Amino acid sequence: MSEVKKAVITVAGRGTRQYPASSAVQKEMFPLVDRDGLAKPIIQIIGEEAVAGGVEELCIVTQPGEEDLYRQYFRRMSEDTLRAFRGKDWAILQSERLQEFGERLHFVAQEHPEGYGHAVLQSRDFVGDEPFLLLLGDHIYTTATDRPCAAQLIDLRETSGLPVMSAVQFTPSSLLHLYGTLKGKPMDGECGLSGVYVVEEIVEKPEEGYAASRLKTPGLPPNQFLCHFGMNVFTPLIFEAIQYHVDNDIRERGEIQLTNAQEYMRKELLKPGQYGACTIQGKRYDTGIPYGLMESQIALALAGKHRGQIVEAIARLLAEQLHSIAER
Repeated sequence: MSEVKKAVITVAGRGTRQYPASSAVQKEMFPLVDRDGLAKPIIQIIGEEAVAGGVEELCIVTQPGEEDLYRQYFRRMSEDTLRAFRGKDWAILQSERLQEFGERLHFVAQEHPEGYGHAVLQSRDFVGDEPFLLLLGDHIYTTATDRPCAAQLIDLRETSGLPVMSAVQFTPSSLLHLYGTLKGKPMDGECGLSGVYVVEEIVEKPEEGYAASRLKTPGLPPNQFLCHFGMNVFTPLIFEAIQYHVDNDIRERGEIQLTNAQEYMRKELLKPGQYGACTIQGKRYDTGIPYGLMESQIALALAGKHRGQIVEAIARLLAEQLHSIAER
């Protein structure tokens, strides 16, 4: 049984890239149709990813005053609403599941927007002395196996015996300006694990030249690097690392960055060889930008119960577009 029973999801961002919709609804509450055919807010899809990995309690890091908005959603129907749904057993079942999910939730506010690392620090009391799964509040995932992406990460952490494990994906050098990047030493020869690495350096959004000279991981294709996938399993040492940056006002682009704290933890707080990274059999999608939101819905649809209808619809739309172009 997994020892990772807690998860932290950060949703304290302002959602400026999704304006004007984000001025009416928190971007984590934007609806998507999930793989099971049900329309759900993004935060529920992310939370269910964590629960499918064995997590029992979740802490949502919010903007001040937003807890009630989430609490109002994650609860069963009122008696008046139940009457309106009489005969719709599937909806009543989902209502009960919302209540069960809501009972797993804890909330903490990030009073000031001082960066991702600062947001994670707010969950310190919730985590206590346990390992925990950290997820972004605007990334969703599809898996290429029968195991969800978060479950794969937790499995590989436990199989490898490494206390800290970051999920990574192969990323071309042209995209390094978007991601934290890790240099790793493959563990294949040590324990037979494929796609697991001991991390030797972590840099936030490196320049291509620096990455080429310092961050190449053996065995990767040319111009490919290990970049963050958007989920990590940490021990509470990450909070000591973030607190060090807060106490010493160490910032990047004016904010307390998580990536910098990860590197400090790796070098100064963990024993050599204790920080791991692993590739995940799946894809991530960024719902925090308009294009990414559209791509996320398409990916969920193609991985879900309505795949056949969606493929037909896409084929029809593409044919119409091609016909329209041909007539011009």
